[in-house]
Amino acid sequence: MYRIVRKQVLAPTITRFEIEAPFIAKKRKAGNFVMIRVENHGERIPLTIADGDPARGTITLIVQAIGKTTKLLCSKEQGEEVLDVVGPLGNPTPIEHIGHVVCVGGGVGTAELYPIAKALCDAGNTVSTIIGARSHDLVILEHEMRAIPSTTYVTTDDGSYGRRGFVTDQLKDILDSGNPVGAVFAIGPLPMMKAVSDLTRSYKVHTLVSLNTIMVDGTGMCGGCRVTIGGEMKFACVDGPEFDGHKVDFTELMMRNRTYVDMERIADERYRCQLAGLTQENVQ
Repeated sequence: MYRIVRKQVLAPTITRFEIEAPFIAKKRKAGNFVMIRVENHGERIPLTIADGDPARGTITLIVQAIGKTTKLLCSKEQGEEVLDVVGPLGNPTPIEHIGHVVCVGGGVGTAELYPIAKALCDAGNTVSTIIGARSHDLVILEHEMRAIPSTTYVTTDDGSYGRRGFVTDQLKDILDSGNPVGAVFAIGPLPMMKAVSDLTRSYKVHTLVSLNTIMVDGTGMCGGCRVTIGGEMKFACVDGPEFDGHKVDFTELMMRNRTYVDMERIADERYRCQLAGLTQENVQ
């Protein structure tokens, strides 16, 4: 069992947890993830490690409550425990001195991007970060990004904060600014990462994306996270989770990512009925 030592609500549906996991805290690197199981008979979900404190033996996870399991996790309070936390898993992000790099985060993907941006800055790079969200209340980790330090831009779909528009609008301005960009790191919803990769392809800028696709065991044995990279089949959990965005078959990936959408909806409805005190027979 893994104890929650701190819980903080960052935005509607988005929660930051600090969890006791001393062995993981010592070994984790930027880009690593863990597999979480909240309770017996529950599903396993992958969550990128947003930060860690080896001295305290804690790791930081930022969770968006979307389906049953993430909602159940976000209902946990400080002092309660999570059943399983397995990791660190996946390959760490390749961190090297590149020069000027742009880190693009969409939604809760900003949490996954934060340790990467921090590590890139520590490696001597000039880092520009773009944080994208639907609205002001869903913008997260802006202060943390600015403290790296990095040049930080914020975009919101509805224009309620920062620049109105998409992360690609700001990214295009940076690419056109005359300050050469050595690499782009993008993490967020699949359509966003596809749009970023499509944009940077025309500029011939190396682009890495993080593919947190459907994962079951996180070790490559189940084959649930198959992705096509440059015409070859890869497993996101053991070959990634980061890949060259220009080689990812996003069309196939987005179709596969909807494989279990009906079952996820049913599980979520049953969970909501359970909270409301209804029986499963009430769920259509």
